[in-house]
Amino acid sequence: MSNTISTAGPIVLLARLSRLMYRASTPELLGISLKEMAALAYLRDHAGTTQKALSEGLCVDANYCVLLLNELEAAGLAERHRDPADRRRHLVRMTDAGRRALDHAERGQETIEDEILARLDQDERAALARLLRRALDGAPRHAEP
Repeated sequence: MSNTISTAGPIVLLARLSRLMYRASTPELLGISLKEMAALAYLRDHAGTTQKALSEGLCVDANYCVLLLNELEAAGLAERHRDPADRRRHLVRMTDAGRRALDHAERGQETIEDEILARLDQDERAALARLLRRALDGAPRHAEP
């Protein structure tokens, strides 16, 4: 990066940072794709979630979520089951293989974070993560088209 002063707003900076992370987060390093890692991390953090909640949590439309879950199920990383209380809903959970894949991917992701966030100390990284979580929690959820 250059030493010029950036006047870009936080969204533009987040988009640029996101592209850097995405380019470095290869399946060769992570063992799975970044989208699979994001889904598995959500499933870990929200055990026994619904397919709809997963779609909303990942900020993707329902059709994309179905395709992603198809990939995860085919790889043995997640399972979908009908909700016994409401047969219209699917419950989604990560498998043991999914936990192992996520652990491996997160170790790979740490090396990328160390490279990209090298100028931030641990307190700054924690503050960044806290602020991003807070922004996501407060972000409006737009209806699907």
